[in-house]
Amino acid sequence: MVKILLAEDQSMVRQGLKMMIETDPDLRVVKEARNGKEAVAACEASVIDLVILDIRMPVMDGLAAAREISRRWPAVKILILTTFNDDDYALEALKSGASGYMLKDAEAEDLTRAVRSCLSGGLPLAEHVAAKVMPRLLKQVQEKEEPDPRLTPREIDIIKLIGKGKNNQEISSVLCLSVGTVKNNISVILEKLMLRDRTQIAIYAIRRHLV
Repeated sequence: MVKILLAEDQSMVRQGLKMMIETDPDLRVVKEARNGKEAVAACEASVIDLVILDIRMPVMDGLAAAREISRRWPAVKILILTTFNDDDYALEALKSGASGYMLKDAEAEDLTRAVRSCLSGGLPLAEHVAAKVMPRLLKQVQEKEEPDPRLTPREIDIIKLIGKGKNNQEISSVLCLSVGTVKNNISVILEKLMLRDRTQIAIYAIRRHLV
């Protein structure tokens, strides 16, 4: 069972989202929070696999909570779920450690698929958000930057696939590697590039025109 923490300041919205998430029998909302501060406290008190955060919440907003949670519990996945179809928010969410950015008008199936994508190492983005975010990431670098010379060809191939949103199982199939080998290579990549998580690897791939 996947243990989920749901942080949303409006009670009725929170209950509706919980019902949508739990249409998948393997997903369970085990903790609820009304703001980012409560979300961080819940992570301290319980073992959580994934945190779903609204952006605008009182006391501590979702972006601040994402930064704190990703810093203290890097293994916990974070999905931003918001009404804001805004590329500035989406970019900031990714920089804050989020593994995905979805909108609240998503269907239950899309939401549960995004949760599973985060858990398997994917980078789910709402379609309209992705269309605006990716060009902005590309524009942040005026000239092509070469990949770090310490990277091996296999590591570069893995970075490219992460940049395309592939999860570990999909990378394993494409490169004919075991999932364990893929995970080990990703750990080495993170160490070499001094990155925090695979979301930052995806951004690295985009900025260096590897995808």
